[in-house]
Amino acid sequence: MEAGNLLRAVPLNSHKPSGLLLRSNRQFSRVSANLQGGYKGPRPKRELIADWVSKNDDIVRSIPIYVGGTSLFGVLFNRTISGIAPVADASSSQSRADLLAIGLAVTNILAGLVWLSIRPKSISVVPPRGVECERIHSSIPDLVSSELKWAWESLSGVTCSKSLVIVYDGICVVQIGYASNENEGEAMVVDAPKLMQGSIYQGIMKSGSQSYLANLSLYPGKSELPFLPSNTQAVILQPVGDKGIAIIGGMDQFNRREAGCHAF
Repeated sequence: MEAGNLLRAVPLNSHKPSGLLLRSNRQFSRVSANLQGGYKGPRPKRELIADWVSKNDDIVRSIPIYVGGTSLFGVLFNRTISGIAPVADASSSQSRADLLAIGLAVTNILAGLVWLSIRPKSISVVPPRGVECERIHSSIPDLVSSELKWAWESLSGVTCSKSLVIVYDGICVVQIGYASNENEGEAMVVDAPKLMQGSIYQGIMKSGSQSYLANLSLYPGKSELPFLPSNTQAVILQPVGDKGIAIIGGMDQFNRREAGCHAF
């Protein structure tokens, strides 16, 4: 669904006459026809090397140890069969070359040990800590509202998405899914003007491309998203046209295919 085009076709100023909200039913008929004809947006590319590395993480992290160990054995074996004295001689070019090779081999072994000892923190799937809500701006026509609800049901059904917020032209168009309940048990309302002044919104509008926060708890800008459940694990920030942003929160890490599904 081309949400950017869909939202640009709908004026979000509630002070304007209601007759201006829908200039022609033909525009929305074309949108519905495109949706029925299948998804025509960008599709995620399959990266064979990256997929293999992610599936064989332990082997890849051990490669420097094997390379360094093999190199060290080769140097020592070469000195043994060459009849060179086991004690390094600074005046011998062969000894200097062997010392350099041994240093590189030991460096590879140490790098492999560091790779094995340092691993990314795994994110466990947890239930969202919040309340469910469904807020759609009153200026949105019923047809567009139903399309947005359908899009959310599709995304939440095939991905780990639990929260969706769309801010467009200074207005919170959609807040659906789970939201923070720190406000006396009620779903926290999105403060669109405050969000637009933050670094997250400004950065997305400047880059014009999707941004993925794989571990939200480690990101300093988490305080700019107080309306999401407090234990939200990952967030996708997707620009909607040149005036809006879609914020999708999940309770697990999004893979490449799921991130491609959120490209508007």
